[in-house]
Amino acid sequence: MVIRVMVADDQAVVRTAFAGLLATQPDIEVVGEAEDGTAAVRMAAEHRPDLALLDIRMPGLNGIDAAREIIAGSGGATRALMLTTFGLDEYVYDALTAGASGFLLKDATFPELLHAVRVVAEGQALLSPDITGRLIAEFTRQRVAAPPARSVEGLTTREVEVLVLIARGLSNADIADRLTITAHTVKTHINRLFAKMELRDRAQAVILAYELGLVVAGTGAGRSRPTEPGAGR
Repeated sequence: MVIRVMVADDQAVVRTAFAGLLATQPDIEVVGEAEDGTAAVRMAAEHRPDLALLDIRMPGLNGIDAAREIIAGSGGATRALMLTTFGLDEYVYDALTAGASGFLLKDATFPELLHAVRVVAEGQALLSPDITGRLIAEFTRQRVAAPPARSVEGLTTREVEVLVLIARGLSNADIADRLTITAHTVKTHINRLFAKMELRDRAQAVILAYELGLVVAGTGAGRSRPTEPGAGR
């Protein structure tokens, strides 16, 4: 299966370099390059790529708004992976809430780039425990948000535990070890959790956990809070 990718960055050197590296892989096809968000949206509508690699900071239509339009225009068929210069870019939280599946630092190595593209193209979220969890915690802490529209009502206690561990950056295997259950059981809990809370991927799960206050903002991946009364068994 060939992954069809488009690259959008206002820096020609970065854009060409990423596109050139990706084009060397037999399972990746670069369908286009865009110099800004507007061109990226237009190109995505024309080529319908599997993945859009978008710089967050572009002139005119920025990468976040472009991601939102591309994802909506494709009905979710095109996934967005955001490029950023800094590990604590102030816009990464907004990118994830806009529907992006993760982010990648511009100084990432070639293997990291390939891994990111393949993971996101497979329908997973690219969440680094040491960067993404800390970032989302920090910017959720800084926001004064309205009470969340959703609660953990309806989730089992185990599903809430799994949600917290996802937010802390644990993989399925790590969650299985932590809860002393099988990887298959973890996957079942995650599938039910996602269906109940209408989550697309782990990125949305992380955001939900912070917004519900299940994970407290702080250093690292945060610390979990006691489960709210009323969660199912």
